[in-house]
Amino acid sequence: MTDTVLPGAAAGAQNRERVRKSLSRRHRNEILFRWAGILSIAAALGFVAILFGMILSKGLPSFWQSTVHVEAFFDPELIEGGPRPVLADFPSPADHQQAVNQWQRAVTLSNWNRIVETALRAEAPDFEIETRDLLELVTSSARFQLRDMYFANPDVLGQTVPVSILASANTDNWLKGTIDRSQPDERQQLAATTRALADQFEENGAISFDFAWHIFTNVDSRSAPATAGLAGAFMGSLYMMIVVIVLAVPIGVASAVYLEEFAPKNRLTDLIEVNINNLAAVPSIVFGLLGAAVFINYFGLPRSAPLVGGLVLTLMTLPTIIIATRAALRAVPPSLRQAALGLGASRNQTVFHHVLPMTYPGVLTATIIGVAQALGETAPLLLIGMSAFIANIPAGPLDSATALPVQIYLWQGNENRNFFEARTSAAIIVLLGLMLLLNAIAIFLRSRLEKRA
Repeated sequence: MTDTVLPGAAAGAQNRERVRKSLSRRHRNEILFRWAGILSIAAALGFVAILFGMILSKGLPSFWQSTVHVEAFFDPELIEGGPRPVLADFPSPADHQQAVNQWQRAVTLSNWNRIVETALRAEAPDFEIETRDLLELVTSSARFQLRDMYFANPDVLGQTVPVSILASANTDNWLKGTIDRSQPDERQQLAATTRALADQFEENGAISFDFAWHIFTNVDSRSAPATAGLAGAFMGSLYMMIVVIVLAVPIGVASAVYLEEFAPKNRLTDLIEVNINNLAAVPSIVFGLLGAAVFINYFGLPRSAPLVGGLVLTLMTLPTIIIATRAALRAVPPSLRQAALGLGASRNQTVFHHVLPMTYPGVLTATIIGVAQALGETAPLLLIGMSAFIANIPAGPLDSATALPVQIYLWQGNENRNFFEARTSAAIIVLLGLMLLLNAIAIFLRSRLEKRA
């Protein structure tokens, strides 16, 4: 008797086989998708690690700069002007101030380069080198450094005082090895005697690599690149961020609350929502054109002012804050609104006493994202003139200033690439540090607000 397979059993076996193959294919696809995701994340982290590694490897050495340690003799025969005027010798403070100004002008005209030269030659008395090549060893602002020391304490006249002077940018390049030492003399940035003296000073300890605090305290400098710093750009960015926070946050949050909680649903509000979403995708350079046309040409605000930059960045940041705040408002459960209304709260009380406090973490996140984005913008600031060379720290939002990203852009295009390429990476590290600090503050405040909520 032969076995027979029923038609229903055969169909069931085929279905089971089809399901088994489908499950195998599905599991295989899941495994492939999982590994594709892991590889994508690994590749992204790898590229980020490469980027940060390059920035840190180039930028960190710039925070240590070659410094010449000498003893400067404030020679009375070279310093003109005599003793500093005393207030008791004049009938009025105005006359005293006039005499002090004249004394300062006379002191400034003294031969401070000769004092610098004497101090350098004292460290290598047997080394023969021309004066011009000798002064190339240190930054050109060394004479002003000694002059300011004398202004601060005229009692050093006739005394020998230890002084630490920054080496020039070319000397720093030579000692750090950022230029090829095997190149012929005609292609070197320093004379042969200057290079030999720099090596000798490094060997005997007259030159050391000290932490470059001046990067945070000095402004940009073209005459003395070794002393260039970020103080002016930092203050310009600070004033702009204050303007952005003061304007963008309340306007953005108020707009989001009105559109989400109070505005009627009609064609006008739909048009406003579409335009807000479109503004979030507009290139930043367009906001720069708008700022130059409206705030500078029409309203007559000063060029290169942090106030104008802050207004431009406010326009650019508003869509981000509005969209993120509305998303946070939508995330609040409707039951909270219904419960507040059911207990007799008005519409305003429901929104501002119950709904809005629940969105504080989201609003804070939106604010930090918008401010961090504004902090790193460069293109709109270039169009309103904030790329100009500024030699002073701005005292207010209406003074001429630049910003950190613009300063990075300017340093990257400097002709002394051997020195400023590393200095540019150092400025990027400072900018990234500020952004990480903002994010850390946001995470801390958000966690506190979430616990309270």
